[in-house]
Amino acid sequence: MVLDRLVPSGVELCEVYGDAGPEEMACLFPSEQAVVRGLPGERQREFAIARGCAHRALARLGVPPEPLLPDVSGAPRWPRAAVGSLTHCPGYRAAVVAPAGKYAALGIDAEPAAPLPAVVAARLLADAERRSANALSAALGMPADRLAFCAKEASYKAFSPWLGRRWGVRDFVVRLAADGLFRGVAPEVRHGFEGRWAVRSGYLVAVVCLTSADWSGLLSAGVSPGSGWH
Repeated sequence: MVLDRLVPSGVELCEVYGDAGPEEMACLFPSEQAVVRGLPGERQREFAIARGCAHRALARLGVPPEPLLPDVSGAPRWPRAAVGSLTHCPGYRAAVVAPAGKYAALGIDAEPAAPLPAVVAARLLADAERRSANALSAALGMPADRLAFCAKEASYKAFSPWLGRRWGVRDFVVRLAADGLFRGVAPEVRHGFEGRWAVRSGYLVAVVCLTSADWSGLLSAGVSPGSGWH
């Protein structure tokens, strides 16, 4: 399993490598099937398996099954009793979910463990982030520039239900540490947050879990939560 040490108590996760997995992973509600009808087969599989992961993880929380339909931004609408986040990249799909009363928001992202193209790194990473990533790459022998992007994407997914789409991935500042942690700052939010990362089986995975005790008051000050991000 890639993520076990990345999620705290109360957060459920489910992950699948490739297109194989338990049969229920590819079973969708009719309304979910309608969303991807007519799309290319790979897009249908990625949608089905990621939502299969989410349905299984929600069942572990005891949340009754219901369709996870996308909103106008493409984000899944989570049940009222839960918060969650999905990720998918070639060969890997995963979901994290948690009770809405205990957690304010979650974010997860996965990327292939390969360096970012230089032009992409220059566009998405600040100078300090690139320097930090280069130092970590030299120390650990892994593509820390893509890991920094992965951490920023997970952060964006966690905060976007509250901050909306007026901020992009580049606006989140992260600092990676060699021990599997990263620290970050979100735009408009003056409090830092922490996430975790891992490298397993050729994939980089980053997770941000914002507890309600620490974050609900801060995030809800003048901002209403939305549906999440996928």
